[in-house]
Amino acid sequence: MAWIRTIGEGDAEGELRLVYGKVTTTRGRVANIFKVQSLDPSSLAAHLDLYLNLMFSKGKLSRQQREMIAVAVSAENDCHYCVAHHSAALAKHMDEGLAAKLATDPRQAALGPKERAMVDYALALTRDPRSLTQKDIDELRKGGLTDEEILQLNLVASYFNFVNRVATGLGVALEEEQDSYRY
Repeated sequence: MAWIRTIGEGDAEGELRLVYGKVTTTRGRVANIFKVQSLDPSSLAAHLDLYLNLMFSKGKLSRQQREMIAVAVSAENDCHYCVAHHSAALAKHMDEGLAAKLATDPRQAALGPKERAMVDYALALTRDPRSLTQKDIDELRKGGLTDEEILQLNLVASYFNFVNRVATGLGVALEEEQDSYRY
């Protein structure tokens, strides 16, 4: 499951049991990315809240756009765990072939101009955040993004850089069955 000790759902007590209950209610079951954080229930709770807010709350970016960013960033970081989960979610919102291309080679995926600009920004933020300048933001605006969309784009890309490092750095394994997750 992971390279560190985790606490399973059946052994969870106190705050962890409450957080696992929330995960199960909102996501269908507790994914390994959440279980790997079981030794720190308060951080897990904060992580869950951030994830639900960034990926499912009302916002200027569509669910498809958010998942595109998740897949592109995760592919760039070579995070197999997040690519698997989020490309499955993305395939529910777009052509499966295009979702697969984003998962394997996001730079070559055939996207419209707005989505291309979003993915390119997310990849630049992932590869070399210090290279970004005001010009990059101005280009996003020229591409039709509002400041609210730019903020959400940045937050989703930054979140997946964080969670990719949790998954990869702690050896989180992909679940055998993903069918019960709510994408």
